[in-house]
Amino acid sequence: MSNRPPKVPFVNFSLQHQPIQSQIAEAIRKIIQEGDFILGQALAEFETAFAAASGVKYGVGVACGTDAIALGLQACGINPGDEIIIPANTFIATAIAVLQAKAIPILVDCDPETALIDLTAAETAVTSKTKAIIPVHLYGQMVSPGQLLDFANRHDLIIFEDAAQAHLAHREGYRAGSIGKAAAFSFYPSKNLGSFGDGGMLITNDAQLAKKMRTLRNYGAPSKYLHTEIGTNSRLDNLQAAVLNVKLPYLEKWNRDRSEAAEHYNTLLEPLKHKGIVPIANHSSSGHIYHLYVIQITEESSIDRNTLQEKLAQDGIQTGIHYPVPCHLQPAYQNLGNRGDFPRAETLCQQILSLPMYPGLSNTQIEQVVRAIELSLNC
Repeated sequence: MSNRPPKVPFVNFSLQHQPIQSQIAEAIRKIIQEGDFILGQALAEFETAFAAASGVKYGVGVACGTDAIALGLQACGINPGDEIIIPANTFIATAIAVLQAKAIPILVDCDPETALIDLTAAETAVTSKTKAIIPVHLYGQMVSPGQLLDFANRHDLIIFEDAAQAHLAHREGYRAGSIGKAAAFSFYPSKNLGSFGDGGMLITNDAQLAKKMRTLRNYGAPSKYLHTEIGTNSRLDNLQAAVLNVKLPYLEKWNRDRSEAAEHYNTLLEPLKHKGIVPIANHSSSGHIYHLYVIQITEESSIDRNTLQEKLAQDGIQTGIHYPVPCHLQPAYQNLGNRGDFPRAETLCQQILSLPMYPGLSNTQIEQVVRAIELSLNC
C-alpha cells in the first residue's frame, strides 16, 4: 500500500487552523497562565456567544454531544420508560443518548431524497408513551421547522434537536437549535465548529432547563458539595472553550465556503444523475451548511458504492460513509428493529458516499474528484 499523502483528503484541518494559529496559541497560553481550567471564564463566554449565534438565550457546555442529548433529555423531564422518536438513519450516539436517559428510542424511516427523518412515517410511531421527538439535522441540513412544529403540536411532544452536524444551519427563519425545547451540539474536531478534542453543548431558551442542566453536568450539584440531582461529571473544559471562542467568529465564512464547494459539486455532478450518481437533496437553499457532502450511487449506476469508493481511493481521493449500518442493524441494538423495518434507511446505507468537504477545498480538487467518478463509471 502506498504511503503517499492523498491527492484530495477527506478533511484538512490545517487550512482552518494555520491562519488563526497565533490566536489559538494565545488563548491556550492565557488559560494555562491563569490556571482557570474547569467551569471558568472562557467557558462562560463561549456558552453565551454560541447560544446567541444560534438564536437562543442559554448554552451549557458538556463533555460531548452524546452527553448533551442524554443529560438534556433528563433536564427536559424525560422519565424512564418514556418513548422518544428518532430516525433510523443517524449516528448511533443519538440512540445511545436516549438509552442513557433511560428512555426508549423508537425508530422511524427517513426521506429518500434528503436522508432526514420522515415525519409522515413518524405519525404511525406515536403512542400514549411518546414524550418527545429528536429530529437529527443530518449532514448540515435542518429538518423542516414548520413541519416539525406542526407534528409536535399535533401530538403534544417535546422537540429536542440533535444539531451535532448543523452549527448555524438555518431554514424557514430558524437557526438550528432554536426550534424546540432544547438542542444538542457536538464540537468533535471534524465538525464545522470543532474543538481540539471532545466537547458538546445544550442550548435552550428555558432558563430553568439551563439551570438544571448546569446542575446535572456537575455531579448534580447547584452549589459545591450540595447534590440535589443524580448527575454526572460532564463539563466542557476551558481549554476547549478557549479554542472554540477563537474559531466561532470564522464559522459563518467557513460555512459559506462549504456551501460554495457544494454548489460546484452540484454543477459538475448534474450530468451524472442519469448514470446513478445523485447528490442528497438540499431543501434548505443557503441554510444547508454541508458538514458532509453526500451522494447516492443508485441502481442505475454501472458500479456499486463500495467499488466506486475503492476506485477513488486508488486515485488518491479519500471518502467516507455516513453511515454504513443503520441503528437497528447494529449488533448491540438489534432490539430496536428487524431487517426490513426501515427499508429506505437500509437502502441508503448501501448507496451513500461522502465526498471530500471542508473550507478551503478548491474547485480544482472538486473537479478532480468528479473526473475520477466519471472515469470510474466509464471503465
